[in-house]
Amino acid sequence: MANQPLPFDPIARAAGTWEERVGPSGAMAAVTSVMRVQQILQSTVDAALRPHGLTFARFEALVLLTFSRRGSLPMRVMGERLQLHPTSVTNIVDRLEADGLVKRTPHPSDRRTTLVEISAPGRELCDVATKAVAEVNLGLRGLTDRQTEQLTELLAKVRKAAGDFGD
Repeated sequence: MANQPLPFDPIARAAGTWEERVGPSGAMAAVTSVMRVQQILQSTVDAALRPHGLTFARFEALVLLTFSRRGSLPMRVMGERLQLHPTSVTNIVDRLEADGLVKRTPHPSDRRTTLVEISAPGRELCDVATKAVAEVNLGLRGLTDRQTEQLTELLAKVRKAAGDFGD
């Protein structure tokens, strides 16, 4: 059930107060807005994935595997691409494996490496779940296609400055 919209923008109001008491409010308003939008997106995507028994992290892992050439990746590579700690990747893979959506296999040439391979049921579920999140546009509403591209470009600058990736 959606909340009643407020008759004013609480972030804009907080920015005005910040401006009076602290100083320039641009960064505060931007960060607070990003945090609130993250909540909105997470809630929308979670609601789309819940009927399929998936969390966003598990969905991302399945999508990553479907994007790979062979349908499998080393766990280390999954962690790098998903930007997750190895323990988190292990937990995600454990849950996916328990549900029969992926299986662990030994790497053919490196005994120290374990591959995670998506199963046929994993591919099927990933397809259905992808359609579900696409139907809600992953929660991103109110922007044109060009504005969405601009938002992605701007956020990439912040991510790059934080060390997420290099040139």
